[in-house]
Amino acid sequence: MRLQNKIAIVTGAGGGFGEGIAKRFAQEGAKVAVVDIRGDAAERVAKEIGQGAIALTADVGAAADVQRVVDETKAKLGTPNILVNNAGTTHKNRPILEVDEATFDHIFRVNVKSIFHFVRVTAPVMRDAGGGVILNVGSTAGLRPRPGLTWYNATKGAVNLASKSLAVELAPWKIRVNAICPVIGETGLLEAFMGMPDTPENRAKFLATIPLGRMSRPADIANAALYLASDEAEFITGVELPVDGGRTV
Repeated sequence: MRLQNKIAIVTGAGGGFGEGIAKRFAQEGAKVAVVDIRGDAAERVAKEIGQGAIALTADVGAAADVQRVVDETKAKLGTPNILVNNAGTTHKNRPILEVDEATFDHIFRVNVKSIFHFVRVTAPVMRDAGGGVILNVGSTAGLRPRPGLTWYNATKGAVNLASKSLAVELAPWKIRVNAICPVIGETGLLEAFMGMPDTPENRAKFLATIPLGRMSRPADIANAALYLASDEAEFITGVELPVDGGRTV
């Protein structure tokens, strides 16, 4: 059990990559706070995990909600050792002049500001407990951007770079910080990323850019997160790990 006696907070865990991470962590012995803005989705995942999981409904862009998540996790499960900032959203793949200000503000709030809030609350808690692990789900979009997703790409560039900077700044507190960078995945955001209907023909256009010939899956991201969260990675911090089938090569 690679995460025995660990307490993890996973945001955006009501589906997709976050659900995969939460369930994989639980399989390896962690107690998990399943956090999602969709309360019913969080409840479903926590129920499927069973004992040792709690569901917390929260807007990750709201400071008060983030504080409540950490407080409830401490009260119900224990002091968090692991934080996975997975919650994310996108704008539909489209030309930059078609993305309005409200959409721009929203994606930065969910993808970037949420990390600001969670780090401010959890880093002192981890420091006082002797250390911890923060994983931020960035994207290959922040390493090798696709056209039509400029402002989404910008948020993931911020996530990737913030992770490296946090790794340096939080190292004296024994907090490791890494970014996981998935390629386009089989999740609920797929059609928005593609900017076109999810048909075999349209998928083929994207698959042609991935050397291993498929999109990422929740299990791929969960396995990477498990390694980086485990003691096996105790000397790894500040990396941007592409989980991308060779997309960024």
